Amino acid sequence: MIDFAGIGQKVKQIRVSKGITQEELAEAVGVGVTHISHLETGSGTVSLKVFLAIVNHLECSADELLFKEIASARPIVNTWLSDLVSDCDQTEMKIITDTVITLKQTLRKNKSSD
Repeated sequence: MIDFAGIGQKVKQIRVSKGITQEELAEAVGVGVTHISHLETGSGTVSLKVFLAIVNHLECSADELLFKEIASARPIVNTWLSDLVSDCDQTEMKIITDTVITLKQTLRKNKSSD
């Protein structure tokens, strides 16, 4: 069962820590303030569309909000790596991505031949 109260508490915690009001969040995700209030107090639910809009506006990951629903979360990319490449343009990101993929394949190939 989905713990909407837990999700709401986490939304509020992250929202407040970022200095975002309920009104600002509601406007950004296209719902009324009452909907955000009901979500945060656990007396309402949230659609996937609104949930994703909240994740994007709060700049957090979905697993941060679903913490009680996910047994173990694994970040897709470590924060330090994201920070490292954050100023790269599209061409640089393509080169970096291709390099990392090739490096990973080479490492695994060498590992399996040991």
